[in-house]
Amino acid sequence: MNNEVQGTQDTESEKIRRIVKEEINNAKPKHRFLRAVALVLVGVILATGGTYTLFATGVLGQQNIEEKAQVEETQSTTSAQPINVTLDDNGTVENTVATKAIPSIVGVTALVKGKTTSYFFDNQIPQYAEAIGSGVIVDSNGYILTNSHVVSDGDAEKLTVSFTDDEDTEATLIWYDQTLDLAIIKVDKTGLSAIELGDSDEVKVGDKAIAVGNPFGLDLQSTLTSGYISGLNRTIQVEDGNILDGLIQTDAAINSGNSGGALLNMYGEVVGINTARSETADGIGFSIPINVVKPVIEEIKANGEFESVYIGISGANVQVISAMTNQELPAEKGVVIDIVSDNSPAAKAGLKSGDIIYEIDGHAVDSMNSLKAQLLTYREGDKAEISIYRDNEQETVEIEFTAFSFNSIVG
Repeated sequence: MNNEVQGTQDTESEKIRRIVKEEINNAKPKHRFLRAVALVLVGVILATGGTYTLFATGVLGQQNIEEKAQVEETQSTTSAQPINVTLDDNGTVENTVATKAIPSIVGVTALVKGKTTSYFFDNQIPQYAEAIGSGVIVDSNGYILTNSHVVSDGDAEKLTVSFTDDEDTEATLIWYDQTLDLAIIKVDKTGLSAIELGDSDEVKVGDKAIAVGNPFGLDLQSTLTSGYISGLNRTIQVEDGNILDGLIQTDAAINSGNSGGALLNMYGEVVGINTARSETADGIGFSIPINVVKPVIEEIKANGEFESVYIGISGANVQVISAMTNQELPAEKGVVIDIVSDNSPAAKAGLKSGDIIYEIDGHAVDSMNSLKAQLLTYREGDKAEISIYRDNEQETVEIEFTAFSFNSIVG
């Protein structure tokens, strides 16, 4: 009898692992500029000059379990000074927030090399295109937060920042993460008007929401729209196939070119970075909570660079696997591990294929994106307690993180 039960469990485990592999093999989102996304090994690659290039930080299934809204990307002293919002008899919240926040919102133009055209005598003429979005000044010494897709996921040959005084300045890419759709660039300027960062964990449905950006290009630079927070912890799939979760939903108008702009609360604090709008419905826009990127901002402000840690797994979301297998897994949310890289921190910690990660240091892991966001808070040499389900039993393992490098993969 025990052998029969064990055989059934083995069959179910093999079925789940097979589906995880199929999900990863099928997860081939189109790159915005013809670059394919590889399997997930959570971490980033450090390139020369302190610039970071994403190495597949998340493989997610193409099914969107929580919400199937198809969206289109909306691309077309060193500390921030507090913004004190005080209303007078003739003003509104929007008036006051606009006065304080608009100087901190910039335009970002990415020059991207496209296809090469052949003319007479086999002359090769490269073709270029411009992508325009928005950005938020987060440090007076030139650091600007925006979306990864605004900077063409690291493919831009030139980045230009347009300030509200009509001055244009070339920028350098410091860090980006395609999975989280976030990036930080830097201009060689000081004394900039840095915005105050709010606490996105305190945002509630019904709160005032004010979006500032450059809809439809720089001709409409510093456009403000107003509305309310209409939802939290939303999951969407953007047009390149990438899935973003944990998003803030707002009915403040977010249009093409608003990407990378600020979602502000009534106090003029940025609580989100606008990333997408609904393709099929009006009045629905999405922002990435600012708390996700705060550790990166602080590290870059202090040291001029950010080095992500490496865990060494690939996997898929529990919700995707549960939906595809019609099987109830022991965790409602989390990450089902498919591959554990040899000699990785995960391997040394004893993690195995089929394990389900549901917590790190007591903080819930809901998805691959959630896992990646939490890893941003750790540094090389840090240790963490990872809670897992293995064969329907709860276990805890200790992991020590290392810095990501090519040798982590091929060494």
